[in-house]
Amino acid sequence: MNKFMDKDFLLYTDTSKTLFHEYASKCPIFDYHCHLNPKEIAENKIFKNLTEIWLSGDHYKWRMMRANGIDEKYITGDADDYDKFLAYIKTLPNLPGNPLYHWSHLELQRYFDIYDVINEENAKAIWDKANDKLKNMSVKDVLEKFNVHTIGTTDDPADSLEYHKIIKEGKSKIGVINTNVIPSYRPDRYMNIELDTFAESIKKLEEVCSIKINDINSLIEALYNRIDYFKSLGCISSDCGLEYAPFILDSEDNINKILKKGLNKETLTEEEVEKFKTFILIKLVKKYREVNFVVQLHISVIRNNNSKMFKKLGADSGYDSIVDHNYTKKLSRLLDTCNEESGLPKIIFYSLNPKDYYTITTLMGCFQGDGIKGKMQFGSAWWFLDTKDGMESQIKILANTGALSLFIGMLTDSRSFLSYSRHEYFRRILCNILGEWAEKGELYSDIKYLSNIVKDICFNNANNYFIN
Repeated sequence: MNKFMDKDFLLYTDTSKTLFHEYASKCPIFDYHCHLNPKEIAENKIFKNLTEIWLSGDHYKWRMMRANGIDEKYITGDADDYDKFLAYIKTLPNLPGNPLYHWSHLELQRYFDIYDVINEENAKAIWDKANDKLKNMSVKDVLEKFNVHTIGTTDDPADSLEYHKIIKEGKSKIGVINTNVIPSYRPDRYMNIELDTFAESIKKLEEVCSIKINDINSLIEALYNRIDYFKSLGCISSDCGLEYAPFILDSEDNINKILKKGLNKETLTEEEVEKFKTFILIKLVKKYREVNFVVQLHISVIRNNNSKMFKKLGADSGYDSIVDHNYTKKLSRLLDTCNEESGLPKIIFYSLNPKDYYTITTLMGCFQGDGIKGKMQFGSAWWFLDTKDGMESQIKILANTGALSLFIGMLTDSRSFLSYSRHEYFRRILCNILGEWAEKGELYSDIKYLSNIVKDICFNNANNYFIN
């Protein structure tokens, strides 16, 4: 019987163990998409206790606490921090097979040298030891400990990026670090014309751009203006969250009419919304190509399902889910139209619905080229899918339909500084798959060949893809 989460956790062959311990574990982390707060980085935050750094903002954990019958007071409410911690400790033993069971143990092991099984019996000892470590653990310490080479935050176009500027100029409390902290351009608010907040978002964009937005051309001008500003501060990537891939073309005159309705908070039809999003996306992709931004498309998520809790807690509080759309044909037409008009930039496709995996990987293969290795990427298993099974499935489907050795690997997509242990989780799974293939005779069993694949997927590919 294997020991519980020991040094060879998830590594079941000798080759897998060699690949992880000698190569993968030593690679830097290129975290090209996350939701870390640049203010906390600039200020080199020290967290007051384990609850703040471990549970605050982590809606993965919140969802499971609710499923365990924990009162909201102990999740997002005003309960004492120790009581919130204890509520999660009571939840975790009920999660065998859930990635949180593994992640939570890895987080305590790697950050705090705590190897106790997480349960009520060990709760007080875990709390005391972790909090003692936190007294001397700042954000800088975390980034250096995990050899984080690059962080790509997620930023609204209207953001001043003041903390990015402070970090870039070396004027932050974090001091000199070896981690590149760069913004990523996320224009969703200015595409989601169906939301009640759209008109207010446009007003904010007007203010930062000093542009009166009263038609589609002025909106595009403002969005382009901010792309140029982001690029001046080192931005190399954009991101967009979509429920589905839109594709209905219409004239500029009609798009102007739709925009006017949105600004006046008039009711829009689903067709009008899709026409507007199609128009904006095509225009943005053209600009992204010009400035050499990598485009990230996150598709198949439906957000804020629970209206009552959305009104109480707002977005990103644990009430999103996978959604099912047959959007492949529209995605095909969207890509083809952009390619015809301006050419396509590098694109990373993520789907929250695993049924889309084969359709996305085969579709993206139709738009590879331009002399760029892996120009179109099938993004790492995302959100509800970054489980052991989900990661294995994503890796194997990419191997079946594409070039696995060119894969840009894992990202955290997280608001927590404790999430860097997820890279270890991914790397163990990757090494185990390659090691098993090699020992079964399905892959050339040469350690130099295998280790180069591992090092490329863990770091080199992402570094080359985003920087070059």
